[in-house]
Amino acid sequence: MDLLALADFNLVARHGGFGRAARATGRPKATLSRRVSDLESSLDLRLFERGSRDLKLTQEGRALYERTGALLAELDETAASIASGGDKPRGRLRISAPLLFSQTAMGKLAAAFALDYPQVRLEVTTEDRAVDMVEEGYDLVIRVNPDPDETLVGRIFLRDRLVVVASPSLDRPAEDVAVPAVVRGGSEMNSVWDVKIQDRSSRIATEAVLRLSSLIMVRDAVRAGVGAARLPISLVSRDIAAGKLAYWGDVTGPEIALWTLYPSRRLLSARVSAFVDFLKEAFPTGSPEEFAAFID
Repeated sequence: MDLLALADFNLVARHGGFGRAARATGRPKATLSRRVSDLESSLDLRLFERGSRDLKLTQEGRALYERTGALLAELDETAASIASGGDKPRGRLRISAPLLFSQTAMGKLAAAFALDYPQVRLEVTTEDRAVDMVEEGYDLVIRVNPDPDETLVGRIFLRDRLVVVASPSLDRPAEDVAVPAVVRGGSEMNSVWDVKIQDRSSRIATEAVLRLSSLIMVRDAVRAGVGAARLPISLVSRDIAAGKLAYWGDVTGPEIALWTLYPSRRLLSARVSAFVDFLKEAFPTGSPEEFAAFID
């Protein structure tokens, strides 16, 4: 495949037309048109639908653009780095991070990373949904307990655990009596929480009295005495130590693990590698206690 023709195709796709691409780059419109036509001929595919006014990517053209745009950008970045005589990370770094991690830690982390790597243009989007990294143009995704995905490579950089907490004014009832509970989202109904304190296991029956969309809101509601809740220890350890919240036990079940993920078919760019190493330096042990100390 002709890399020059592929680069011109990406240029036209990014700008939305031959004329716009030519004006933005100073390249002859005829040259761009010829290169794209040659690429279509070599692939035996139509990459653009050419209307009287609009130019739209075909399904095959969109797939090619989504899969080659990031690779070409990395080639340009590598060439620029070599030409400048250094290997310092540079260029755009797009990250998707979950809501709670973003609210508690990402602002401080992003600021420190930006100071350490001024040539990287860091962009962080907060969302808990699953994202298509290639289609949506993310270089790195941070997720909690992600589902297995053979197209992604990742590693754990931080661990946490859930505990049940309540206001000290709320007495813990007997196991057969439901306690008012504050839960995240609307899917969790009345349930029983299995907890453990040291080697002693017990069960807490609950009745959901308040549903909120963020764990920060859940914590604040529990502080106000509305009910008990399951929350990450990193978020409430300081309140437990200060006596603002009462600890009712660790929730039994799978651990909470935060992962960094990136596409397996893409070479790890210098900027992604730098951010992954940066997280490892920020959380060398990756323990819940370390994370709690960081966000305090």
